[in-house]
Amino acid sequence: MKREKKNSIGKNAVYLFYSTIFSSGLNAVTLIILAKYLDSQSYGMFSIALAYALIMGYCTDAGISVAVLREGSKNEVSLPELISSFVKVRLVLLGVTFIAGYFLIQLLYQNQPELMKTMYYLMLPMVTGLALQSISITYFQLIEEMQYLGLIRICSAVLLVVSVLGGMMLALHPFLICLLYGTSYLLAGIVGIHLVGKRTTIHFKHAFHRGLLKNVTSFIISGLLVVLLPQLGPIVLERTLTLKQVGFFAVAYRIPSALYQIPGVLAGAFYPALFKSYHSKGEAAHLQLNLLQVKMMALTGMAMTVSFFYIPELLIRTLFGEQWVSASKALQILSFMLVLQSINVALADGLTTKALHYRRTAIQAAALIFGIGFYVGFSHQFGIEGAACAAVGIELISLAGYWVLNPAKKALAVNMLIPYLSFFSVLFVIMNYFLSESPVLAACLHLLSLTVILAADRGLLHKLRALIVKDKRAEAETIERGIGDGLS
Repeated sequence: MKREKKNSIGKNAVYLFYSTIFSSGLNAVTLIILAKYLDSQSYGMFSIALAYALIMGYCTDAGISVAVLREGSKNEVSLPELISSFVKVRLVLLGVTFIAGYFLIQLLYQNQPELMKTMYYLMLPMVTGLALQSISITYFQLIEEMQYLGLIRICSAVLLVVSVLGGMMLALHPFLICLLYGTSYLLAGIVGIHLVGKRTTIHFKHAFHRGLLKNVTSFIISGLLVVLLPQLGPIVLERTLTLKQVGFFAVAYRIPSALYQIPGVLAGAFYPALFKSYHSKGEAAHLQLNLLQVKMMALTGMAMTVSFFYIPELLIRTLFGEQWVSASKALQILSFMLVLQSINVALADGLTTKALHYRRTAIQAAALIFGIGFYVGFSHQFGIEGAACAAVGIELISLAGYWVLNPAKKALAVNMLIPYLSFFSVLFVIMNYFLSESPVLAACLHLLSLTVILAADRGLLHKLRALIVKDKRAEAETIERGIGDGLS
């Protein structure tokens, strides 16, 4: 089946960048106003409920969206048939998820009625909304028209801010605030499905695309681990810390989690291109494209880590108020997650898109097991700061695994991991030794010093220029040459 002309990687990255900046900014505003409206215990309950909602939201996907991207990259596949099959599976999984989630919550939290009620008010609309949004986001990612994906994200963020602010103005109970929070996701999901319906037909009469279920088990496990790892903290800490302490940790954790969406823009733009590069041009071209992704995401993560490491107390006090300042040390530790996660996701995408997703799954499973032990042990010993160290420890375990199990580990180490991380670490030692009393100056100089990487890596500069500066014709030629020639 002939496909329409796709946007270039550079153009998709631009669409995703401005939409993610805008939506992440609005989500950050929501985070701030919620923390100011709720006390630490209520915010702790909200964070636990949100963690379960996000996990359940993934369970309505169960890795099928990755299989859709894989199948959709094949020219002979009918998109209406594929998307209709996708919707059928998601509806079944949504029903199963709600039933399983109900029994799990009843089993684990029957003695905590307030927490249980918070979960139900938040999860019912939010999980449904996440399922609908995921369908539309996967479709537009598949056809590589990220401007619509960005529109859905912006719509969700605007609805989120408006609903939460409206609830606060009406002085609604935290339960109803949670309901409004979840409903904003549901409304954005309906908008997304409407946009998909205007581009393709979704009919249940279409035959089921059986290729959708091929090798899906590893995608299911891998995807579940992806969503479990960032939500592990609130779930485990609820058993080892007080709800108030969980609230403090959640405030610190949500900031890097929200900001990760920025390097995640690059991951979203590269992901379908990596699949196509491997299937049509081979491992060499795929490696060059993945190296470009790792470098770009690493630099973005480094810049954000620097911004939050040096002035965490000032940021917490300014954004959330004096009552949350106890979370500042945890935020300083968690800032390292930004650079580690940025690198890890790019390395993991490299494995998945060249049919090594089972290795990604094994690494994530190991990180989950270590993570539970880290959270229990470190939080018992050091409180919320220990929990922050546990979160960073999970990322370090993942980084080691993604590198060791990558067939191109030598090329990755020589061309990116060793020079980039060594330079970044040395800069931290120097700045902390000489400018520990001037954190703002240290942050500015550290950020400025990162430009040395760009100056030293001429190949990266050339690749960035090819993606950003060239006109549409040049971008099309770059993609046609297979990225491997244009970006090698």
